[in-house]
Amino acid sequence: MTHPFTLIRQGRVSPLVFDSPHSGVDYPDDFEYCVKFTDLRRAEDTHVDGLFDFCSSIGASMVAAQFPRSYIDANRSLEEIDPELLATPWPRPYTLSNKARLGKGLIWRMLDDGQNIYARKLSVAEIEHRIRHYWNPYHALVKETLGQAYEQHGFFVHINCHSMPSVSDRYSTDHPGLVHPDIVLGDRDGTSADPEITAHLQDSFLKHGYSCWINRPYKGVELIRAYSDPGLRRHSIQLEINRRLYMDEQSLERHHGYDRLRADLQKILVDLQAFCEARCIS
Repeated sequence: MTHPFTLIRQGRVSPLVFDSPHSGVDYPDDFEYCVKFTDLRRAEDTHVDGLFDFCSSIGASMVAAQFPRSYIDANRSLEEIDPELLATPWPRPYTLSNKARLGKGLIWRMLDDGQNIYARKLSVAEIEHRIRHYWNPYHALVKETLGQAYEQHGFFVHINCHSMPSVSDRYSTDHPGLVHPDIVLGDRDGTSADPEITAHLQDSFLKHGYSCWINRPYKGVELIRAYSDPGLRRHSIQLEINRRLYMDEQSLERHHGYDRLRADLQKILVDLQAFCEARCIS
């Protein structure tokens, strides 16, 4: 069975914690997808875990999923069940969210271009297996890592790391055809992080020459919703990076922009940590 995650942690615990739920490339044997593997891989946030692997050098921690998001999506709630995917009714309450309507619920039904991932319906037992062995362990480790940071510092800044295509496909969001900026920051309209922290992060990206939007078209989903509480200094921000900045979107190979972007991310996030330490400790 695929190991559900990796954890990179420095000796000391920093208030800055990263997680990368969609960069996994270890495909379980029981997936049984029917699309081309090359097409399926475009669902990944390929190389995102590598872009942030500087975390240990700045004393921060990172949790990264090893399983692919198309197998089970760690950035969805357990209630985001797509009934069209099931052979029998789901035995518990579920929510047909916008993501599930697009075929991107807890278990993906189709790719961004509309291809069906399966040639069959899935059983309740299959979904429960994926929850028990992949979703639950991943969330448990994210929660534990954030808790350790909070216990030591009295606050945390959680960066939920993602990538996005340069142009939104037909079923990737509610805005097909949207040309994405370099960076999108999501704080669920100020409910998962202090808006001043989000604004500071946006300003840092702009100063480094990147275009950056806030909460459009990505506000942030389950992993920042579940563990954030700005009133208690628990700040979570979803960070989306345009794939064209660092890789070929067809071959998935890194290009010359990767090293520059990684270096800029390190500078920007070290600055963010200093800003938050000054603001949250005072």
